[in-house]
Parts: sequence; C-alpha cells; structure tokens
Amino acid sequence: MKVLLIGGGGREHALAVKIAQSPRLTELYIAPGNPGTAECGRNVPLNISDFEAIGDFVANNGIEMLVVGPEEPLVKGIADYFTDKPVSVIGPSKKGAALEGSKDFAKDFMTRHGIPTARYQSFDKNQLQQGYGFLEQLSPPFVLKADGLAAGKGVIIAGDLSEAKSTLKEMLDGKFGAASSKVVIEEFLQGIEVSVFVLTDGKSYKLLPEAKDYKRIGENDKGLNTGGMGAVSPVPFADRIFMDRVEKKIVEPTIRGLQADGISYTGFIFFGLMNCAGEPYLIEYNVRMGDPETEAVLPRMNADILDLFDGAAKGNLDVKQCSIYPKTAVTVVIVSGGYPEAYEKGAVIEGLSSIGENRVYHAGTARNGDKTVSAGGRVLAVTALADNLSAALDSVYDSVEKIHFEKCYYRRDIGKDLQKMI
Repeated sequence: MKVLLIGGGGREHALAVKIAQSPRLTELYIAPGNPGTAECGRNVPLNISDFEAIGDFVANNGIEMLVVGPEEPLVKGIADYFTDKPVSVIGPSKKGAALEGSKDFAKDFMTRHGIPTARYQSFDKNQLQQGYGFLEQLSPPFVLKADGLAAGKGVIIAGDLSEAKSTLKEMLDGKFGAASSKVVIEEFLQGIEVSVFVLTDGKSYKLLPEAKDYKRIGENDKGLNTGGMGAVSPVPFADRIFMDRVEKKIVEPTIRGLQADGISYTGFIFFGLMNCAGEPYLIEYNVRMGDPETEAVLPRMNADILDLFDGAAKGNLDVKQCSIYPKTAVTVVIVSGGYPEAYEKGAVIEGLSSIGENRVYHAGTARNGDKTVSAGGRVLAVTALADNLSAALDSVYDSVEKIHFEKCYYRRDIGKDLQKMI
C-alpha cells in the first residue's frame, strides 16, 4: 500500500514509525515531514493546506491512503476534497472536524447527546456584558476557551472574577486572532485529567491506550499552557471500572451522536476527560491524535496500524485485531528556551545517537548541512518503554540528559504525580 502522511511534527514521526512497521506498506511519503520522518519514508515539500497540490501528488504517485496528522487540514475539509477520488482518507469530514474546530459546536453536540460535561455558555464581542453576567454566576476558578483553533494554547484558567473579565475582553478583542472571536466560558471541574483515544469507522471503534499529558511549561503544572511537555501511558487511576464508564457515558454516545447527526467520520477521536471522583466528564474533543500523547500511546499498540486504517476506511474495523502491550511508556518533550513565548531557532542538537533503545521523535527540527538543529518551540520528544512507571521514568530521563542544545529546557517532573498513586 502506498501511503501519504500529512504533517511534520512529533505526532507524525510517531505515526510514520508505526506505519513503516506494517507489512502492508510498499511506500511511505510524509508531507512535509522532518529529519526524523525521513528515516521512515520519503519527505515531500507539500503545504498541508494546499489540497490541490496534495491531490496532484496523490494522483501522480498512485497513493492509496492519505493519513492526516494535524487538525488544521481536517477542519478546512481535506477529507471532503478527496471524497470522489480513489484514495482512502484517515480523518473525518469537515463537519466531523468541527468537533475540534469549534468549541461551541462541540459543547452543543455533547449537550444534545447527553454526554457529561461542564456547564457552559458562548459569547461573541457583541455579548461582552452577557459574558460578564455568566461569569458572575460561576465560582472561581473560571475556564475560558477560544472557540476556534489556537494551537493548543487557547484555554485560559482565571483565578478570580476580575481576571476572568479582563481575560474575556482580551480574547474577544483578538488575543488569539479569529480563533477567539467567540469564547466559551465553562464551569471549572475539580479532578484529574486523562486523554482517551479511539479509532473509528463511524460505526464501531477500537479503544487505544489512554494517556495523561502535561500542558504547563513549568514543573508542578505552573506557568503558561503549551502544546504539551510530556505524557504517560497507562494512567494508574484509569482502571477497568473507570474506563467502562468512559465507554458507556462518553465514547458510545459520541459514536451514536455522529450517526444520528449524519456526520461521516473515519479516523481518530481524542477525548479530553476529567476524572471527577471516579466519574468521567468530557472537557473537549480533538479529531486527531494528541501530541505528545501519540508518542506514548503508539509504542504500546500491538497492531498493524495500516490494517486498522484499512478497516476504518472500508467500514469493517470491528473485525480487525488490536491489543495493548502491558508496558508503561513515558514521553518527555525537550523545548527551546523561551517557549511557549519567543524562542530562537537553529541551535545544533547533540547526543541524538547516544540514547540506546529509547526512541527520539523529531517535532521541531531541521537539517543544516550534516547537523540536526532546532526549528520550533517543541523540538524533540523522547519516549521510554519499560515494565513499570519507575523504570520508564529512570530510562527516559537518562536519555533526555544525554541530549543537549543551547537553551534547551524540559520538565523534570513528568509522571512523578502518578507514582504517588501506585
């Protein structure tokens, strides 16, 4: 099978590694890819939003399957563009991608289909005073979300009413550009977060390993939100009882809701959940795999991922096989100094060949001659797979400490909170 994978970050490198392991693969192309994905297939310089150029490449190279990694092309309708073309697309329709593209749409979907979630209302710039009024009905802290895509940074938790009101005004005034032209205000849920993933053909689904990610830049979950500083899978508190509740109250109603609403959906669904005293509440949907959760989840999957994708595309996913390795994966992200605010690029990365059996996923890297250099905020994700959490933590940090570039930074407390639960 000839496959074109869209994207160029750590998630796509992890997907490329898994796809390259499939005996069904004949050729893998990655657009635009990165120095890591180049070890799995052939990188091609395509703009992920240029559907016409992607379409020409698909037609000219006999591509049989298009796997879409990031959310932006999905929200813009890449799956719809290929509806009448002879290629399978792993990614939902534009209407299905609105589950991530619009927080307001997603919250309305949850409410209509009886999926447990926080109380909310949405407001635009002309409804600022009504937004203030809704904030006054809630108790601190306050959760404010940009309605549209904001690169994982459009959620702000305000500690008091004054801060919440000023934040709402800033967001509606364009803090996140068009993404915050509408803002969703939510009741704060007290609990601990967990990410759950499924692959679906729109009727049946395969439950993938769950993960916990770490969004804040600082240790002990302090500081600004980022795209993700690390992840752990499995999650100790996500036991069989909790996961059964997740499937019955969250996953299955979502699949039924998509069918009831006539929404075509082939691909991944990410459920951002809050565990509130043992009960799952849905915070958000993503319509693709998370990053860096993918780098912790895929190494635990005992499956031919192309066979699963083929089942999803053909509507017979229910007969495909997928099991989970009973090991623990820990991923630590190494970022550029200053991220998620201003940061420099072009720093030479050293130590990539000295980490043993652990896996380094390239997220924001480039080649400069014979050197690998930093080219983004999140630069690398290092994953260790071991028999238990403690062993995985020891292994991953041993590897991370061997990698260096100027002003690099990483959190040293990934997974430490979960150790206390074991």
